[in-house]
Amino acid sequence: MNQITMRVLKTVEEMQLVQQLEEIVWGMGAIPVHQTLTAVKNGGLIIGAFDDEQLVGFSYGFAGYQNKETYLCSHMLGIHPDYQLQGIGKKLKEEQLIVAKEMGYKLITWTFDPLESRNAYLNVSKLYGIANTYIENCYGEMTGGINAGLPTDRLQIEWWIASERVEKKWMPSNVSYDNPFQTELSEQNQPVLVEPHTFEPTGQGYEVPVPKQFQEMKKASPETALQWRLQIRKIIQTLFSKGYALIAVRKTNEPVNYYQFVQRTTIPLQTKEN
Repeated sequence: MNQITMRVLKTVEEMQLVQQLEEIVWGMGAIPVHQTLTAVKNGGLIIGAFDDEQLVGFSYGFAGYQNKETYLCSHMLGIHPDYQLQGIGKKLKEEQLIVAKEMGYKLITWTFDPLESRNAYLNVSKLYGIANTYIENCYGEMTGGINAGLPTDRLQIEWWIASERVEKKWMPSNVSYDNPFQTELSEQNQPVLVEPHTFEPTGQGYEVPVPKQFQEMKKASPETALQWRLQIRKIIQTLFSKGYALIAVRKTNEPVNYYQFVQRTTIPLQTKEN
């Protein structure tokens, strides 16, 4: 593999390359060129990762607006199967941050599955985003294959790109994390979450277990995957309702990793202009 280079994509021909890679990555119809082209002409941003002249990854975001504020909604991040797990996704996000700042953005948002701890680790422990918005069944229930009957819950990442949290890679210090949750292995050798009878968070921080291999779990035991979905939904929504935000992922040698939550008000998210 040659050195991967990044560049902003703007032309019809480049949008067509993105379409082709979309179909390879997701195996489904791609976003029309007229839509992506219009987006990048009106505050959107598409960045391509190239190995020589081959497009091997891309990030796609469009302009968002809410509560009288604009932000970049980072909708898609795709990497060619032959180039995955090589750090290209992180490089694309880092380039996205640089260009978005130049465009005047202070906030970038995107969503991910709450049970995909590998994605969570990139989003909060490597990129220093946070999450305190939980969206139930964001895209409706999936109807085919291993995803049948599984609600498409999502966490929304807030990436405050000009904040101390991001610029100085801020992490909380001297926080005592409570962990009232236990796990055990099922007959299918899958981790199962054992909830406490009551959960009323009042401490400095909390750790919540999530399965390491959720895709494999969905194949091996769809019932267990659905159980995790509903349990984690309730736990995280409880934490968010009490003012906590997801800030880090602690990796382990167990079948689960641990999401770490602290009070959002303790996180330095203000931009320099504020």
